[in-house]
Amino acid sequence: MTTLLLARHGLTRLTGPVLAGRTPGVHLTEEGRAQAEALAVRLAGVRLDAVVSSPLERCRETAGPLVWQRGLELVTDERFVECGYGAWTGRPLKELAEDPLWPVVQAHPSAVTFPGGESLAEVQHRAVAAVREWNRRLGEKGVYLVCSHGDVIKAIVADALGLHLDQFQRITADPAAVTVIRYARLRPFLLKLNDMGELRLPKDSEEKDGGENLTGSDAAVGGGPGTT
Repeated sequence: MTTLLLARHGLTRLTGPVLAGRTPGVHLTEEGRAQAEALAVRLAGVRLDAVVSSPLERCRETAGPLVWQRGLELVTDERFVECGYGAWTGRPLKELAEDPLWPVVQAHPSAVTFPGGESLAEVQHRAVAAVREWNRRLGEKGVYLVCSHGDVIKAIVADALGLHLDQFQRITADPAAVTVIRYARLRPFLLKLNDMGELRLPKDSEEKDGGENLTGSDAAVGGGPGTT
């Protein structure tokens, strides 16, 4: 079962008040850099076979302490880049909230194509395709981290949960938070969502009783064997 860790980038000066999008030169603030350092510490007990990042600076800077600590190469993948918000890029959220498209983004995002930009359906398609390719590349024992952006992470989680894209606004991805999805043979499992603590993954020995070898499914009746 391939395990994917999704980490949103740390704080920047635009995080919150402005839709940064693909604006170049948006770097982590001092607090964001501290979040990146803390992320490496929180994941100290997790084996990682690869660390992949959106090409934007704020994601590469967030993953930096982690790859330096592990001696890994940071691989960038364009498919994990931020949504192309087009004409919305760089505009204050308070201003965008008055745009007629805003309520559609909130209630019916599957129908949204940003003016001069990308549709949210396209974002989900490219990001999920990238996850599936990385899963195949690393194999069923692979464990890897992708550092990306809020809407990209939410779209991947919605797909893993079998949710329609119109439900993805119910998912939260905070700066430097980690979400964990395990991709088994029959279905994905959401192990952690928007986690800010020290991370521990189930060991192989803790998965055997719930595996396909006994039940023909990916989890034991009752929810799985747990981690204790």
